[in-house]
Amino acid sequence: MRVGIIDCGTNTVRLLIADVAGGGLTDVVRTLRFTRLGQGVDATRRFHPDALARTFAALDEYAAMIAAHGPLDSLRFLATSAARDAVNRDEFVAGVVVRVGVEPEVITGDEEARLSYRGALVGLAPGGRVLVMDIGGGSTELILGGGGGEVSVAHSFDIGSVRLRERVLCGDPPTPAEIREARQLVAGMLADGPVPLGGVDAFIGVAGTCTSLSAMNMGLTTYDATLVDRSTLPPDQIRRITEHLLASPISQVRQEYPILEPLRAEVICAGALICDAVAARVGLPMLVRETDILDGAALVAQR
Repeated sequence: MRVGIIDCGTNTVRLLIADVAGGGLTDVVRTLRFTRLGQGVDATRRFHPDALARTFAALDEYAAMIAAHGPLDSLRFLATSAARDAVNRDEFVAGVVVRVGVEPEVITGDEEARLSYRGALVGLAPGGRVLVMDIGGGSTELILGGGGGEVSVAHSFDIGSVRLRERVLCGDPPTPAEIREARQLVAGMLADGPVPLGGVDAFIGVAGTCTSLSAMNMGLTTYDATLVDRSTLPPDQIRRITEHLLASPISQVRQEYPILEPLRAEVICAGALICDAVAARVGLPMLVRETDILDGAALVAQR
């Protein structure tokens, strides 16, 4: 069975075309484009025309890839945090349908969390209590469950790397006052959330913030997913990178870390701050996975 999954988030649009059989996946195409669909959505609750144009250009590329590797047995278009918030969603939906032939599914934060959890565990058999963290551009998902894929509690927090950068960490670099405010905001979010962060046996991080931090920690100058997948980041290393990013202007971040796309470099300090806050409370090394919501949705499509 050949399936296609498009994940349209606040900062990136990603495509997975995979062959699914026997509960496993074989990648045919896995790619992403940085489009910043969520540009300004936190403040205006509207998609910016430039953000729509960038996103539609990426979808034109994806339509060609889908045609080249089809026919597909199933195609899903998942729209997450930014699409949940925008009041001019109809314009976005119409543009998606014209380009890829399916309507976007504006999934709930809960479904986003559960699909991310399933994807994070692909190829793993961890024991005990497992915490999965997915830091997106507009939201952060924390999911606690078991090694067999069962979810005990999941929650989507309405803050991510783009949203935190636009709302609080506005300076270049952020000011000490902005950093204090951001840390307080994230700490309050975690304290009030329903997902317990202590007493877990395994801690897994997925999506762009976590994979980028791992690649940066390894000193990669060319991104290599095979090195990033299943790598580990201890809390003290996450704190070290976070503090450096928060003290560095974007131009310096781009120069020091050439693996970062420009739109990732602009918001990585905010994503790192969220990652640091969670990791410090968990107290375990973070296992970084390249598999995530795309893989979880592809596996669900097999049913």
